Amino acid sequence: MPVTVLLSLAPPDGTTKFVVQLVEGKCTDTRYMFFSWRAALFGKYDVFHVHWPEQLVRARNPIVRGIKRLLFRLFMARIKLSRIAVVRTLHNLHPHEGGDRREEQLLKQLDKATDLSIRLNAATPMDPDKGVTILHGHYIGRYPGARESESERGRLLYFGLIRPYKGVERLIQVFRSIHDPDLALRVVGRPTSELKALVEAACRDDERITSRLEFVADDVLAAEIYQSELVILPYKEMHNSGAILVALSLGRPVLVPRSATNALLAEEVGPGWVNMFEGELTEVLVKEALEGIRSVARSSKPRLSGRDWRVVGERHHSAYQLAIENMRKR
Repeated sequence: MPVTVLLSLAPPDGTTKFVVQLVEGKCTDTRYMFFSWRAALFGKYDVFHVHWPEQLVRARNPIVRGIKRLLFRLFMARIKLSRIAVVRTLHNLHPHEGGDRREEQLLKQLDKATDLSIRLNAATPMDPDKGVTILHGHYIGRYPGARESESERGRLLYFGLIRPYKGVERLIQVFRSIHDPDLALRVVGRPTSELKALVEAACRDDERITSRLEFVADDVLAAEIYQSELVILPYKEMHNSGAILVALSLGRPVLVPRSATNALLAEEVGPGWVNMFEGELTEVLVKEALEGIRSVARSSKPRLSGRDWRVVGERHHSAYQLAIENMRKR
């Protein structure tokens, strides 16, 4: 059965994002529309598929925020009156940056209207009667512009957005306490203004630390990952992470905080690829991770065969059909 789906996401912009994989891997009977308030309020579609719902009601400018929240209320009324099914992908257990009480009240309306939840791993809490599990797809073959290269021994890499909850400042502090001239730390990504100053100061004070503090093109990012011996993502809290899958898809091991999600991923991909630490990152944990990846026999590539985006697309189409059935029953 053909299904038209309004995504809560902007259309692909030429960079590798979740929306790109979702659209390119879609089932032939799935038609995607991309979010605008005009499309939400007046477009013709069967399913609204929401990702990161807080983005629908947030804005730094209070006037813009007020307008978005008014439009959101109208949108919720439209969903109910037009009998549009709602699907929500549970990317995080809760937003990384909290909102106000009014935001919470509005998003509860969306939760109440949700007909089906999609979790990206089996560790995410979910009502089994109103949800399905569809693994996050891999990134194998997504970076054809970058030539695969040998890793540089001792080169550690952090990449991605640089935000307070991602623990980059702690990583820099720990690295500087390791007095090993054969180690290097590379930080790549777009930071907040405060963290930009911190990283730049660290680069000046320690010549082993270098950075590229901006959003980088896909081929540049892939080249940075290929050069690294170990990718470190020292988030203060981690549930689902596309960055882990990017690193693994390019054949580089990671050091990440222990969580139920990461434990499942470690079991899936095979020994030596997903290295986990408890509590706060320390000098000892970094050294142990390096020793581990150098001594543990790993497969040539991590096992990611169950994450092909064509399979993901087919499962999403089935999920949309199930959501429509749930909506009609409700």
